Formats: sequence, C-alpha cells, structure tokens
Amino acid sequence: MAGLRLPKRHFNALDLSRLLAACAVLFWHYQHFFVPPVDFEFHVRRSIAPFYRELAWVYDYGHVAVEYFWAVSGFVFTHVYLADMGARGRFWLARLARLWPLHLLTLMVVAVLQGIYTHTNGTAFIYHHQDLKHFLLNLGMAHYWGFQDNQSYNGPSWSLSTEILAYAAFWVLLPALRRMPLALAAPVALAMFALVFDNILPPDAPPQALAAKLVPVVSCIGYFFAGAAVYGAVLKGWLDAPRLVVLAPVLALAGYALSGMKVHGHDAAILAGTFAVLFATLAIDLVDRNDALRLGRKLGDASYGIYLWHFPLQLALVLLVDATLGTRMVFRQPVFLLIFVGASLLAGFASHRWIERPAQRMVLRLADRFKPGRRATA
Repeated sequence: MAGLRLPKRHFNALDLSRLLAACAVLFWHYQHFFVPPVDFEFHVRRSIAPFYRELAWVYDYGHVAVEYFWAVSGFVFTHVYLADMGARGRFWLARLARLWPLHLLTLMVVAVLQGIYTHTNGTAFIYHHQDLKHFLLNLGMAHYWGFQDNQSYNGPSWSLSTEILAYAAFWVLLPALRRMPLALAAPVALAMFALVFDNILPPDAPPQALAAKLVPVVSCIGYFFAGAAVYGAVLKGWLDAPRLVVLAPVLALAGYALSGMKVHGHDAAILAGTFAVLFATLAIDLVDRNDALRLGRKLGDASYGIYLWHFPLQLALVLLVDATLGTRMVFRQPVFLLIFVGASLLAGFASHRWIERPAQRMVLRLADRFKPGRRATA
C-alpha cells in the first residue's frame, strides 16, 4: 500500500547492529563459566573474566541487548508487514518457519547436554527447571508467558518466548496500524511502559507472583511497539537523519542521568539507551542510499543462530573442561574467551546457511502441500 513503506528495501546498519547485540549477550553470559554445580543462584565476580578492564561495560550490561532486539523487531516488522495487504494470512506460518525449527533443535541439544551434566554433578547447569512441564512450555515457545517457575532448558530463548506475544499483539492490531501507525503504536508502547514503571509488581508481592512473571512480557510489547512507533515517525518525516543524529546523543545522556534514579533508574536508562542506539543506527541507514553497508545484512543473518547456540556451546565447553582439566578457572584465560565467541559466531553463520534456511524452506513447502486449493486440484 502506497505511503506505508519506506523506500529502503533493507536496513543494513540495523542488521549489523543485531549481530553486535548478539555478541554483547555472549559477554554477559560468560560469567556462567565460573558457576560451580549449585542448586540455584550463585553470584559471580565478573571482574575475573578475561579483558574485564577493557570490556567491563559489555560484561556488566550486555543483557540490555535483549531490549534492543525487541525494539528493532518492532521497527522491522512494521517495515515488512504494514504495506502488505496479505500479511496477516501469511504471518504465523512465516514466523513458525523462521523461528521454531532452530528453537526445537537447540532445545533438544540442551536437554541432552543438561541430562549429562545433571548425571555427573547432581544438578543442572544455570537453568534448573529441566522437567516435563517446562519442556512442553518450551516446545510451544510459551515458556515465559507467566506459566513458568523460572528460565529453563535453553535459557536465553526466554526473550524469544515473550516476543511471540508481541507478535500476536502486532498481528491483531495490524489493520488498525495501517490506518494510523504512529497514533496507535505510540500509545500502546506508552501504556506498556506505564505498567512497568508504575510498579506492576507490588513491593510486597512474593517472588513467584504472576505480576513478576508478566513484567518481561509487558516490557517486550512496550519495546516492540515503540520500535513500530519510530517507524511511523520516520514514515511521516518527523524523524529524518539530521534529527536522529541530534536525538541519539541526547537520549544517551538522558539515559546516563536517569540511571541514578533510586526507583526504576536502571529501567529508564535501558529505555533511553536502547533508542539512542536505534536512532544512531537508523540515521546511518537513512543516509546509506546506495546500500554501501549491504554486508551488514549478511552479517545480521547470523544473530538468531548466535543467540540460540551460545548456551548449548557454553554447556558443551563446561562438560569438556570438567572432564579433561577439572577446573573452570581456565576460563579466565583469554584463549577461552576467543574460543567461546569464535565458536558462537561460526555456529551462527553455519546455522543460518545449513539449518535455518533449509528448515524454513521445508516448512513452507510442507505447508504449501496441504493448502486446500492444492488438494482440490489434485
């Protein structure tokens, strides 16, 4: 539909930023290597990680990449689906074909590796809810919708689970979004953030209260629709490259200032910082009219594989080191950081080429075979 899609086909800088965000999560989770076999929580002194002095920020705050993923998804989904009148009919099949095969494969791999680890150590590694209930929730990608006791199996996939509900809200609201993309997406985002910042979790609520479990879902929907609202603002011409260049550092400084707030300072800083990075990256894309950064598109393709494979790789490395060297302090050596990051990157690129794309095509072919029109023709 005319007027509902920006002229750019791909946002290459955004794709590249997804790869960098996935790498940030690797550094945040590097602390897992130092967790001994314990029943539940164990606090790690992250400063023992290799190159901590030089990379302290990404070791300490790499988890904020998750919010950035959500915001980028909202922007990209609006770009892809807003102007496509047939989008709602193909939406869920496309999501299933893209996400579920690799999620299923890594779920199975982690289940096997956790079984080996538990047999050896008497407890699971990092994510301890390895039971039938959580396996079935993971199977349906519903493992962080509020039914869970905590993260389980391939733990990082929790953010993927919450994003499924953001997709559902987007799918429901898509016809209305076409009529008023910014006017609808912005209030939805603001409403979600209001719930989070207005203490959706009461101070006296027990740790496993339903409200506590719903905070990540509400936050995810907020970031997703905030990304959609940014697309609507760019579409209207309110956010062009010069304005984005000015607003990005303003938001970054605001995030730094807000981080000192006693209540919700951390959440406010993440929110401002997320959109500071999104604005800066988007400004690069808007001035790149000749696709000079087209390599970023191919690099970004690996981000999903990196995100889902890095924990199985980490668990496999721990099993190998435990069996051969007997001490996890070897992970303080820089070579192990290089091995972990390098193996995760290779797994991401290999997964996209040899697992994700073929599986996606297979799912779409199978769905095509069972279309009512094809059966009638046969």
